[in-house]
Amino acid sequence: MSHPARSSRDRSRTLSHVGRGRRPFLAGLLAVALAATGATAGCGGDSADAGTDNGKLLVGYQRFGGLSLVKARAAAPDATWSLFESGPALTEALKAGAIDIGQVGEAPPVFAAAGKIKFRIIGTSEPVPQGEAVLVKEAKGFRSFADLAGKTIALNKGSNVNWLLVRLLEAHHMTLSDVNVKYLKPAEARPAFDNDQVDAWIIWDPYFALAEQPGVKILADATGLASNREYILVSPEALERKPDQIRKFLETYRSTTDWGIANPQERTTILAPELKIDESTAARALARSAKPLAPVTPEIGAELQAIADGFTELKLVPGKVDMLSLVDDQFNGVLR
Repeated sequence: MSHPARSSRDRSRTLSHVGRGRRPFLAGLLAVALAATGATAGCGGDSADAGTDNGKLLVGYQRFGGLSLVKARAAAPDATWSLFESGPALTEALKAGAIDIGQVGEAPPVFAAAGKIKFRIIGTSEPVPQGEAVLVKEAKGFRSFADLAGKTIALNKGSNVNWLLVRLLEAHHMTLSDVNVKYLKPAEARPAFDNDQVDAWIIWDPYFALAEQPGVKILADATGLASNREYILVSPEALERKPDQIRKFLETYRSTTDWGIANPQERTTILAPELKIDESTAARALARSAKPLAPVTPEIGAELQAIADGFTELKLVPGKVDMLSLVDDQFNGVLR
């Protein structure tokens, strides 16, 4: 989707199309705060080991993200797992040294870098634009995102959906001041949405799929606006101390992801208990959101840099953030 050129004054009120016509649309995820949301360490019996090295690779994951299948299949027995509700919480764990490697969306790396958290970006995924969306109640009669002017929109700080909000505002010639944004974690936003305490909820899978109940309408997704990729982050210390373990883990991550895409029914059966959702909901979410891994190329670095520059322009991050220097392609051969 392209838009007419705007004056510098207009661009300061909303986000410009950086790199228009020169690279794929920027990916989903963003935030307005460097502070992380709460994290839940471990999953079941894993919590006792979370943050304890013991020579193992410490892996941070989010429920439903690509790493969930690796964990559910017990495909990486030499890993210690920690579960996080969102990307910002995971990047804070990287900062604290509680994990070596983890998977997030595209905005958390930008805000983590702005917050001086040390990490490298060693992998990504193919775009997942249909995996995040704006949900509204059909009874409210909203027909397009423009109808949300003056309304209250719930979303999670520091996540892909915050970037999608900015992109949607730009597409409809609106600014952040045109809507009332209420920053809520998914566990808080769902009841607020169900009880009509907010007019819209911008959310990602599997929370997205879980909220697709009778009377709920998808007002828009990220198609044509945001790539909504996953990114694999690793601490510099782990890169130095555990390169062979990282490579082996990435090989497992890649092969497991490929297996899941080739075997969707088996993937759903395995993942539904891990995700704690029913199989039909899991299948719907996975069908649109599970994508292959991909190497980090100069074009991927440019996408991230453009997002960072856009948020700098909006004064949502303090000053220039250099994302290109954080891209490390030494494992690209595993991910091609």
